[in-house]
Amino acid sequence: MNETRDRGNPVIEEVVEETVSSAVAVAGHPLHAMSVHFPIALVIATLGVDVFYWWTGDPFWVRVGLWSAGFAFAAGVGAGLVGTAELLLVHGIRIRVASWTHAVAAIMLISIAGTNWGLRLSDDSLVLPHGLMLSILATIFTGLAGWHGGKLVFDHGIGLIISEKD
Repeated sequence: MNETRDRGNPVIEEVVEETVSSAVAVAGHPLHAMSVHFPIALVIATLGVDVFYWWTGDPFWVRVGLWSAGFAFAAGVGAGLVGTAELLLVHGIRIRVASWTHAVAAIMLISIAGTNWGLRLSDDSLVLPHGLMLSILATIFTGLAGWHGGKLVFDHGIGLIISEKD
């Protein structure tokens, strides 16, 4: 981990001793880490569906995009609620700046996904170009939020179960 390498850094030394175990878990497995896969997959699927619609012009893809965007938003809200609970309940997570960076990127992603779904609900003729642009933006924010979430797991050990045997 980078934190062990940076032990000379007073900021890292201050936060490294704080517990980072999950407060919202099933059998020790963090629910947030398990739930983020669905909105990630659905945001990227919505982009793919929009590209298929752009290439084919088949209205079938508009309907698929409405459903994938809607489920991406709903799954993102669910994952966001669990992630927010983790952020607020676990002091060791809350005091890390990387946690807040991840949270802001994730909230932006959920907002974009909701806007994308709302656009499709209101007028499906707006899928091209506006829905496609929102899908691209959502995919970019998926990468940003995922990058920072990965840093929390791999650099800070958030949500990892390390046994005494390891």
